[in-house]
Amino acid sequence: MRDIRSDAAATPDSGAMAAICWILAGLVYLLAEALAASAFPDYSYAMNYISDLGVPDVEMLGDRAIDSPLHMVMNIAFIVHGVLFATATIYMVRGSRLPLRLPISAFAIAHALGMVLIAVVNGGAHNNSLGLGGIHLLGAFLAFIGGHLTAICFGTALLRRRNHLVRGGSLLGAFSVVIGLVGILGIVMLQVDVRVIPGTILADGTWERIGMYAIVVWEMIVGIVILRDQKIHRAQPKVPALD
Repeated sequence: MRDIRSDAAATPDSGAMAAICWILAGLVYLLAEALAASAFPDYSYAMNYISDLGVPDVEMLGDRAIDSPLHMVMNIAFIVHGVLFATATIYMVRGSRLPLRLPISAFAIAHALGMVLIAVVNGGAHNNSLGLGGIHLLGAFLAFIGGHLTAICFGTALLRRRNHLVRGGSLLGAFSVVIGLVGILGIVMLQVDVRVIPGTILADGTWERIGMYAIVVWEMIVGIVILRDQKIHRAQPKVPALD
């Protein structure tokens, strides 16, 4: 005889570890951002870029005054977030029967690589003068698009699978796809709002944060849902079935 189990129950430890890593990634990012922003004189969540918090020099970048005493905190948080995000995703797909496991993992690793590049090559004037600004922009592209496509592929996989990874998988799948698309919209609008649309709908920092917070909200919601599912599963008695 054997137990009838869902995909989530087939690897409960991996699912729980994935959930914990995703939740921790979001918390680390939000706490580090709030802490670094609090030490940055006149920092504006709407006007300033996120990466301004990681610039070590006191300088002017365009029309933005940069002075981030806790730049190291933010840069470490970028790296920790990326590593936790990729680790969570690999735990989630390892041993599961979800479709799209390869692209989900690849996009999560791209996100992690992007976060590391953002931290290692900050967007300050010194790096720009050395011709390293393109590396920072590449890191930002990988971080944003990698995170968004991870959510979209994960959601698509849940929608395609009948026996869902978690209870309410269709709802979680739809949420993942929608929030991934919202994040992409934020990054696209960051580029076209000033350059293409007459006037300004939202400030650059706001569009950028729509892109980043889409990833953070997604990972924390998914982590909470998976932990809830794990708790419900453990509370249920095993159902025997004949092989």
